[in-house]
Amino acid sequence: MLAYYLDLAVHSLKRHRMLTALMVLAIALGIGASMTTLTVLHVLSGDPLPGRSGSIYYPQIDPQDMKDYTPSVEPPAQLTWTDGMYLLHSKRATRQALMTGGMVPLQPAQSSFDPFHASALYTTADFFPMFAVPFEYGSGWGAAEDDSKARVVVITSQLNDKLFGGRNSVGQIVRLQEKDFRIVGVLGDWHPNPHFYEWYMGSYASDEDVYVPLTTSRDLLMEHDGSVDCWGNTGGDPSRLETINCMWLQFWVQLDSPASVSAYKDFLLHYSQDQHASGRFVRPPNVRLRNMMQWLDYIKVVPSDAVLQTWLALGFLAVCLINTVGLMLAKFMRRAGELGVRRALGASQRALFGQLLMESGVIGVAGGLGGLLLALFGLWLVRQQPADYAKLAHMDTTMLLATFALAVSASLLAGLLPAWRACRVAPALQLKAN
Repeated sequence: MLAYYLDLAVHSLKRHRMLTALMVLAIALGIGASMTTLTVLHVLSGDPLPGRSGSIYYPQIDPQDMKDYTPSVEPPAQLTWTDGMYLLHSKRATRQALMTGGMVPLQPAQSSFDPFHASALYTTADFFPMFAVPFEYGSGWGAAEDDSKARVVVITSQLNDKLFGGRNSVGQIVRLQEKDFRIVGVLGDWHPNPHFYEWYMGSYASDEDVYVPLTTSRDLLMEHDGSVDCWGNTGGDPSRLETINCMWLQFWVQLDSPASVSAYKDFLLHYSQDQHASGRFVRPPNVRLRNMMQWLDYIKVVPSDAVLQTWLALGFLAVCLINTVGLMLAKFMRRAGELGVRRALGASQRALFGQLLMESGVIGVAGGLGGLLLALFGLWLVRQQPADYAKLAHMDTTMLLATFALAVSASLLAGLLPAWRACRVAPALQLKAN
């Protein structure tokens, strides 16, 4: 029966080519616009660590003075060196990593390369296992290297390709800030988006080139490019960040069970209470502990213009559907005589309704193909924009399937009213008129 309906639908659409083209065009335009923006939103709001993000948490405490204080204020997003090091060395979580970002001068050993500034992440040993960072060669460093301020470095596969032709470079030396660093690992394919762990460098920024122990970076006073929030009259001297009242570090912990989450939040509260009692914290204890997706939602990592564009595109799709409803109603009602004859010959209203919905579905498939091409063109245009997330605008399999699902669903929805009106026309009146 479905094959018969499909055959009738194709013949009917061929008989009314202009109306068919207009309906397909309306669906394609709406689908193209909406899937372009939905794909961008899908990419930007995705889970950067699927399967692990639920156990990764971002702690917050509040060490500031009473300036601008209100009881409902959120704790700062970063930590001081003193607080970060205490939380790190307390080891109350399964894993914990303290970090910040910067730029470091890199001098290749090969004379064919000029020195350049490499993007760097200064972090601690648990960063790599906590985030399940894959390695092509070698591994990360250990706690001993953190404690000894060792001159070791992990580099990306892209930098390894550039400097060493892609071969195993573990044990080789690179010069960072005019000091020799031994390569202990080369990353594999790892490009989490959003750039969740050090968002002050850009939520959708390019990946770092090198990973250096945080303690080593401070020992050599490597350049720090992240945000520095200070209070009091301490200023923001980059050479004294360990001792002044400034927040400039990000801290992540791995907590594997609800009980450990509750225990860690109690630990943060007790630490804040102790610091408040000692006079170091002036404000009342104020802590937060959000998992990764909650944190990304809190800092509004998805650009507001991407959300607005999505709503506008969906509104445009709704307008296209309304136009399609009108075109389908005109088309179906013009066939009232044909449908009346079929009713007189014994076809049920249900059969006619199914036939007309099949036509709507065929229009949806054709509109989906057109919408897919328009969406691919739209995503290409997005990639030409200067926004840092533009390069991520690519359609994956999920959104490809969603394009056709949305197109067919939209056309079937648009065809419901016209099909219902057309199949309820009294056959006697149509036979008499003909």
